[in-house]
Amino acid sequence: MKAGQRCNKLSFVQSGFLRMFVPTDEKEITQWISTKGNFSADISSFLFGAPSRFSIQALVDTEMSIISKSDYERIGKQVSKWHEFERLFTFRYFIILEERIFSHLLMTAQKRYDYFFEHNRELFNQVPLQYIASMVGMTPETFSRIRKKQLLMISLFLSS
Repeated sequence: MKAGQRCNKLSFVQSGFLRMFVPTDEKEITQWISTKGNFSADISSFLFGAPSRFSIQALVDTEMSIISKSDYERIGKQVSKWHEFERLFTFRYFIILEERIFSHLLMTAQKRYDYFFEHNRELFNQVPLQYIASMVGMTPETFSRIRKKQLLMISLFLSS
């Protein structure tokens, strides 16, 4: 999906990675990387029909299940527990958003790196690091400097 289009599909990642990003004249800003077991869509565009602010791309070969907006609405009318699922889905992603805001407001770059690494290790060897840097609010240079420092500390620990 490209920014400016209407998001009319909700994707569930079964394997691989989807990157949601904002393209600007100067650079691309990664908003999120969806991993196995997560959904991907511009939710405000999907729910309200506004043009998407984001582009979405697969970073590797990716398997996903896709539900169209019309099927999504039909399921909501036919499945009695759908609204409970939808509510839990919304709360889960609201909590993730709160955690991201908290980390950007109150954590140093080092602590954001450490927290993200601890919770998303699988991304570090499979996704271009500039995308992760952008997602955690760092320049690639700052991210690289912190990563190099972490790898040096690990190396020193293992050699002692």
